[in-house]
Amino acid sequence: MALPPPPPKLPVPGRRNILITSALPYVNNVPHLGNIIGCVLSADVFARYCRLRGYNVIYICGTDEYGTATETKAMEEKCTPKEICDKYHAVHSEVYKWFDIKFDKFGRTSSPQQTEVCQAIFQKLMENNWLTENTMQQLYCDTCQRFLADRLVEGKCPTEGCNYEAARGDQCENCSKLLNPTELIDPKCKVCKNTPRIRDTDHLFLELPLLKDKLVNYINETSVAGMWSQNAIQATNAWLKEGLKARCITRDLKWGVPVPHEKYKDKVFYVWFDAPIGYVSITASYTPDWEKWWKDPDNVELYQFMGKDNVPFHTVMFPSTLLGTGEKWTMMKTISVTEYLNYEAGKFSKSHGIGVFGNDAKDTNIPPEVWRYYLLTNRPEVSDTLFTWADLQAKLNSELLNNLGNFINRVLSFVAKPAGAGYDSIIPDAPNAELHPLTMALAEKTNKWVEQYLEAMEKVKLKQGLKNAMGISSDGNAYLQESQFWKLYKEDPAACAVVMKTSVGLVYLLACLLEPFMPSFSNEVLRQLNLSPEESLSFCDDKGECAKAKRPWDFVPAGHKIGKPSPLFKELKDEEVESFRNKFAGSQAERSSKAQADAEAKKVADKLKGTKLSEGGQKKEQKKQSGGSKSKNAEADVTVAKLDIRVGLVRKAEKHPDADSLYVEEIDVGEEAPRTVVSGLVKYIPLEEMQNRKVCVLCNLKPVAMRGIKSHAMVLAASNEDHTKVELVEPPESAAVGERVTFAGYSGEPEASLNAKSKTWEKLSADLHSNGDLIACYKDVQFTTSAGVCKVKTIANGEIR
Repeated sequence: MALPPPPPKLPVPGRRNILITSALPYVNNVPHLGNIIGCVLSADVFARYCRLRGYNVIYICGTDEYGTATETKAMEEKCTPKEICDKYHAVHSEVYKWFDIKFDKFGRTSSPQQTEVCQAIFQKLMENNWLTENTMQQLYCDTCQRFLADRLVEGKCPTEGCNYEAARGDQCENCSKLLNPTELIDPKCKVCKNTPRIRDTDHLFLELPLLKDKLVNYINETSVAGMWSQNAIQATNAWLKEGLKARCITRDLKWGVPVPHEKYKDKVFYVWFDAPIGYVSITASYTPDWEKWWKDPDNVELYQFMGKDNVPFHTVMFPSTLLGTGEKWTMMKTISVTEYLNYEAGKFSKSHGIGVFGNDAKDTNIPPEVWRYYLLTNRPEVSDTLFTWADLQAKLNSELLNNLGNFINRVLSFVAKPAGAGYDSIIPDAPNAELHPLTMALAEKTNKWVEQYLEAMEKVKLKQGLKNAMGISSDGNAYLQESQFWKLYKEDPAACAVVMKTSVGLVYLLACLLEPFMPSFSNEVLRQLNLSPEESLSFCDDKGECAKAKRPWDFVPAGHKIGKPSPLFKELKDEEVESFRNKFAGSQAERSSKAQADAEAKKVADKLKGTKLSEGGQKKEQKKQSGGSKSKNAEADVTVAKLDIRVGLVRKAEKHPDADSLYVEEIDVGEEAPRTVVSGLVKYIPLEEMQNRKVCVLCNLKPVAMRGIKSHAMVLAASNEDHTKVELVEPPESAAVGERVTFAGYSGEPEASLNAKSKTWEKLSADLHSNGDLIACYKDVQFTTSAGVCKVKTIANGEIR
């Protein structure tokens, strides 16, 4: 029979009461690793640390469910917004459960409490005259017969120096600037792809300029007292410097909190007005006494965790909303902000499906504690960081397996050995530990690590806190090695007992300090120590655990019997890393397409087994039996002849929005419309040199999406032998656009950079795409047009790519 849930926690007078929130993940997709470390996991680590220290803490989070993105996703999946929210709320819950995220409440914003709290705050703002009515111009789609909410519009970012082609109507994800849809250059409706027109519509606005004095006082006081992270301060000051403007808080949508005003009853609140109020409403669904947490600033500290793109809404808009009510709210004290976690060569992207997602992590069979450790050591606290499979492997094998796991297993395995070789699983007594110089030196180091750990964690420097804890493990390994305990066991049993009892104390200490970061690891260590997590795992002052850091031999009493030791981590091998790298390359859509294609190819191959050779195959077999053979050069001729290469004119070239090494070009090859081509030439050819020039274009490749943009051809380039220099293969200036470029022969032995001779054209085509702009094939080949030979400027004897 399941135990009833514990009663909701409420603030306790005289104790440190901490309210923690994580930015509410949007409900229309599966969270990726960047989302997880950016807010939910970071907040979980701090919440667990607070519990470990004995603070009275609750951790509140939930799915952000209202707004345009949900409506759009519902259209895509042909269901209702409510059905989308139900589906993805369950997905998020499952992912976070697997990652060992321990919420006090993981709720939803599409709740009755959200409507009640949101409308109550709105009424207070109306009463206090902080809201105004205004007519604004909004994009209206005649095809869809509706006003288009911000996220239903995409176009070119108007910000100077950005020019991102797929900026949303509310914010450019490239430069993070907040936008109005009417500011976009060449806007398009995301549903029907048609160009919308501007129409007048009435809306309500929060007058941020009138609230500026109250807001600035709050920011100046709290940013210092709460030790706001530097990136949060910079983002907030940038908003203030630009000048506060009245912000629209209503939208022409159906899916959202209805506006309780007769004139605006057919509208809902803008998601960025109502979403932060979700923290309050989810707390209200946790306990009816929610106001004891949210309206008691003298006794409750509010810590908020988020990615950098969410900062202005939490430091400007949400505080202004609460200040405008005139009520005594618990305002944010400390904000912890992360930069972006990038994936291999590009950005994690939910919209483009790029990177490793929560369900992907589970499918790798790499345990959640390893994922947590890697993400937290790589937490982008002050600048963007990079996820790579090789780095994950290195940190697992070196830091977790060889350092931490090795130390713990070495200690517990020795204690568990039978008498005569170890201690028969019984912790020995060590009455004179203070007289053992090596142990006292270790105790001094350990105490400093603990002090630094506590200081870092109190300041929410999570990555530093983890590093401090791991320093204890490194010192523990050195202590074992220097003590030569295996010799002491026979030569100086008393000293050996001191070393082993102290080492077991370090094992317990590591389980405590690392519990916020790797809870399942800590639970397993305590199981091997034969200690109950509920009773044992604590590091609070009133239990004297901090003082014991100076005396690590006192953590586990003599005579205690440990459990059965076993290895804590498993090596990640090179072939596994390579497999994961390949498996998670490209977007989720591309992976799905590839899996389907592979399955289809297998079906075809299975059908072909045992069938007769085709006519071409019979001819080959006859020729083989008669001893005839083609020359290598002739084989090359056949392969190269299949290339449909044409003269193209680059009409437009720009950087790929999601890949630093790629260009996206619009190339005229003599067809009705230009082809979109993605080329990996950024580090070789300046952007200005790509504009309005003639190139040789390989046209008969199957279109493939590269970082979310489908490439319909490839540009021919040449490289020198060590690939340090790359130049475009240029047709004569007088060559006609669309003219076929023909293969005119070669000198010397053909050498295929992709070993083209041994591959079918279909396989070669796939290889070309998977290698970016790399095109086969042959040294010293000549391609020609009616106007003359295509040339490369300086590379005399390289490879066509």
